Amino acid sequence: MKIALIGYGKMGRMIEEIALSRGHVIVCRIDVDNKDDFHSDAFRSADVAIEFTAPAVAYGNVQRAFEVGVKVVSGSTGWYAAHEPELRRQCAEEGRTLFWSSNFSVGVYICGAVNRFLARIMNRFPEYDVRMSEVHHVHKLDHPSGTAITLAEQIIGEVERKAHWTIGSLTAPDGSVVAEHEPAPDELAIDSIRRGEVPGIHSITWDSEADSITITHDAHSRRGFALGAVLAAEFTATHSGLLTMEQLFSFD
Repeated sequence: MKIALIGYGKMGRMIEEIALSRGHVIVCRIDVDNKDDFHSDAFRSADVAIEFTAPAVAYGNVQRAFEVGVKVVSGSTGWYAAHEPELRRQCAEEGRTLFWSSNFSVGVYICGAVNRFLARIMNRFPEYDVRMSEVHHVHKLDHPSGTAITLAEQIIGEVERKAHWTIGSLTAPDGSVVAEHEPAPDELAIDSIRRGEVPGIHSITWDSEADSITITHDAHSRRGFALGAVLAAEFTATHSGLLTMEQLFSFD
């Protein structure tokens, strides 16, 4: 498979390493200093482009790939929700293909399946309240993380007493709390912490007077995310439309 990389930072380089080890070819690498390569023959030849950049530029990158008929796998967060209706239209009406996920880690997806199952049970036990936290490296710009939002929306879909998620506290790299919100009873608070080079820790805690139950996914490195992105690219090469982790993996 021919792969183009959009974003050539730490994640892009790890994706490249894994893709090459699985027998794929990297035909193009696009970063901040060579954006004109979106129009190159090398980029056009790609079966799939894998995009890991920043929220401010991700949508534009996807559109540039669409313009030349290249399928896209995107793991950039903090931008997708605002553009989802248009992306759905493009995939349905214009024949575009996008695989987007807030997190490509297989372990995170397994954690999400457990999260949904536990939330379904907890809907019957109002004595338990729920709160979430996510910890990421200091370079992550958006908060809460896309993965935290996905996990929160899973809970809201199952628990009748929770209407929506809200930002709880944000702890800056220097340890100071720069934002704090006490949630209403029908809100699910997500606390964010930015610390060191943490790849990602997501915890969901159900707490009552009697006890508490916590689910945690703790990424040891970015490698799990990179492998998942390559697996998604392999899937995308032979499928079309708006694709998700639910189609790549099924635990039903």
